[in-house]
Amino acid sequence: MADSSQNQARHVAIIMDGNGRWAKRRALPRAMGHKRGVEAVRTLVRSLKDTSIECLTLYAFSSENWKRPQDEVSDLMNLMRSFIRSDLDEFVANGVRLKIVGDWRALDGDIVAMLEDALERTKDGARTVAVALNYGAQQEIALAASAAAREGEITPESIERHLFTADLPPVDLLIRTSGEVRLSNFLLWQMAYAEMIFVETLWPDFTPQHLHEALDTFARRERRYGGR
Repeated sequence: MADSSQNQARHVAIIMDGNGRWAKRRALPRAMGHKRGVEAVRTLVRSLKDTSIECLTLYAFSSENWKRPQDEVSDLMNLMRSFIRSDLDEFVANGVRLKIVGDWRALDGDIVAMLEDALERTKDGARTVAVALNYGAQQEIALAASAAAREGEITPESIERHLFTADLPPVDLLIRTSGEVRLSNFLLWQMAYAEMIFVETLWPDFTPQHLHEALDTFARRERRYGGR
């Protein structure tokens, strides 16, 4: 059996699900659920120093989320603006590198400019928080395969070199909140051998304690990578 004491997650990915249901159960606008979801992100990022995690990747806005009502999309974009303004200095002070995965340059021009500044200011951070914005895994894989083909050969290695996450370690653990059990077009290539944990907790209620419990569960699992 694998030595679970050495089984620590370096790269954790989270599908942050349940903001809308959190708000609905409290008869609040969906925007309030998203706001509380951002507060959960802030708390979780602050807690990373107490974990083995080198990279935390958060599914913030998928390429399919554009299908949502325009007012909800606007609320999400405004929350993104607010989060960057309020938390960037803290990222820098705590040595956190921001990385964006997805077609984020297709967002509004002011958001793109803010993200470019944030990426530059945090580039020397030792721990990474990657945020998936306007992201879809199938499109990512298709683009990476096309780039590999232009170089002359399509192999797993050549595709990986062209993924948005090429400079990140493989995903060790996926956590999805809210009780849903699906991947929703998130990091499909990167999670080939990831462990997965699905929790009933809605994202705004997800705390560092929930994260530590997931890491403890991960540490007890035996990872075989296709072997015995």
